[in-house]
Parts: sequence; C-alpha cells; structure tokens
Amino acid sequence: MPHPVNNPPNPWSSTQVEYLEEAPAATLQVFEEQARSIITANDSPDLPFRYSVNPYRGCIHACAYCYARPSHQYLGWGAGTDFDRKIVVKANAPELLEKELSHKGWQGDTLVFSGNVDCYQPLEASYELTRRCLEICLAFRNPVGLITKGALVRRDAALLGELARRARARVHLSIPFADDAVARKIEPYASRSSLRFEAMRALSDAGVPTGVSLSPMIPGLNDSDIPELLERARDAGAQSAFMMPLRLPREVLPVFDERLEEAFPDRAGKVRRAIQEMRGGKMNEASFGARFQGAGPRWAAIQRLFEVHCQRLGLNRARVGDAADEAEERSTFRRPSRQGTLFDR
Repeated sequence: MPHPVNNPPNPWSSTQVEYLEEAPAATLQVFEEQARSIITANDSPDLPFRYSVNPYRGCIHACAYCYARPSHQYLGWGAGTDFDRKIVVKANAPELLEKELSHKGWQGDTLVFSGNVDCYQPLEASYELTRRCLEICLAFRNPVGLITKGALVRRDAALLGELARRARARVHLSIPFADDAVARKIEPYASRSSLRFEAMRALSDAGVPTGVSLSPMIPGLNDSDIPELLERARDAGAQSAFMMPLRLPREVLPVFDERLEEAFPDRAGKVRRAIQEMRGGKMNEASFGARFQGAGPRWAAIQRLFEVHCQRLGLNRARVGDAADEAEERSTFRRPSRQGTLFDR
C-alpha cells in the first residue's frame, strides 16, 4: 500500500530545475509504494501497444481531459483533484523492471512508457525512475516507445539516442494546442507547448526518431490548430504524427466540463455540441474498439485536414530501413552477461 512521504524530494529545487517551469500553486502530496510488478499487459483493441511501464500513479499535469483519472479510484481516492495532487511513486520500479526483463519468458517486446500517466511529470526530476528504467532497457537492448507532455524528457536525450541506436526507441510529444495560453487553461501544469517543441528538437538532434500526438482532438477547441502543430513538429524534426478524439469516461466528464466552462464560457456550448456530433449524440463512447475513434461528417473533415497536412509536410511516410514492420522483425533484445555489469555498454 502507498504510504505518505513526509519530506519528499522537491523537483523544483533539484539540479534538474532547468527542465521545469514554476512550481504549481496546488498542494502536492507524495506517496511511495513497493509495487509488485511494473510491466502491464494490455489487450484493449483501442490501444496500439501490448506492454507498458508506468513508474507513477496520478499526474500533477492536471490535464482536464485525462482518461487515466478513474484509475485513482482503485486507491480509494477521487478522479478530480486527488488525481492531480496525490501522486504515488513506485519506488522499486527499476529493480522490478530488471527482474521482469530477466525472466526467461520475456521476449523483448516493445515497452511503452506513459501508457497511463506521464512518466516525465515533475517528480521524475528528483526520483529519476523513468531514466533508470530506460538505462535498464538499454542494457537489455529492449525496444521502447514513449509519449509525454513533459519537456523534462530532453534531459535524457543522449540516453534515448543511444537506445535508438542499439535497440529501438521512438518518442512522441503530446502537443494538442498551438497556443501556450490556451494549453495552460486545459493542461495547467504540463510544460508549455513551445517547450515541448524545443524538447522534440533536442531529441531529434540526438538521433531519436520523434513524432507528435495531436491528442486529444477536441472539435471546436483545437481542430483549427492542426496545420500549425504539424508544421512546427516537422520543423522540430518529427517524422510521424497521430491524433485521437477526446475521451470522456464517466468520472472525467465533470472535471472536463467544469474546466471548459470556466476557461471558455463563450465557446463551451459549441464545443459540447461538436463533441456530441462526433459521438453519435453522446458525450462519450465507451464501447471497446470505438473509444478512440470519432464518427460523423465533422470528424471526417478533421481527419481529412490532418491527412492533407501530413502529406504536405512529409509526415508518416515510410522510410527505407525504418518501416515499423521491418523493425519489428529484427530482435535486438538480449540479457546482459553474468560477467558484465548491468550497465555495460
């Protein structure tokens, strides 16, 4: 069970503070736990990955739309401010990952970081759990996929570049809003959009294949940002892009609705109607296989806009030696020898 930490490390006074912005006004409570496992298997038809690693529970980025919010209820907490301010740290995540990768049944499948909450939220600056897990993946030559809103990821650009060269690594920066001020209203404590593009440039320069996620796409709020976001991503070195429509599970809907009304009172009604238009008259689609898909003419127009600009900018083009199916055929996974140390290069 998670237990509260009386004097947790403060990321805003650490040596990594250069990668973070100002400390949030919200009170932060930190809990540590000794997790029993760290690799999570996923069989949902909605998600494009099988295995994920999440060193943290809850996320101080406090994104109003975060579909992971209901997971906090398994701890007896709420999906609202509890999710934003009560952060659980899986203190033994690196040790667990080493143990699970060493198991004879593990075959070196791609591990996705941030399958649930952001692995580069500010506490990572102090705990370095994601970094230590990536070092273990490098030692095992285990492929990695990563998605984040945290500009802190550029701290690990060299490490991710080495992982990309020795195994496979790809990083997607989640950047759904072009304007920093608009983003701050919906994603109050995530890194500014402009800083995420800077992080993308640093990763690309380090040899890491990068992409951009325009998710969630919220019709009536950020669909007009698509051309600018894709162009800025291309200029920052991105090779790929994807987007998914907004999801509003039962516990997330009131959090999002309250924030939307507060931040955009003149547009809130329009946005609600647009969401319902792409969800068959509902605010959410809960059916497996359809949760991350939109419907109707408005969503078709958004998809077309996205596809046209991806084609114009050369995003999502297959590159020689870089096709996903070809890469998956070449297994890089290997267990470190007993004679060497775990972090031998």
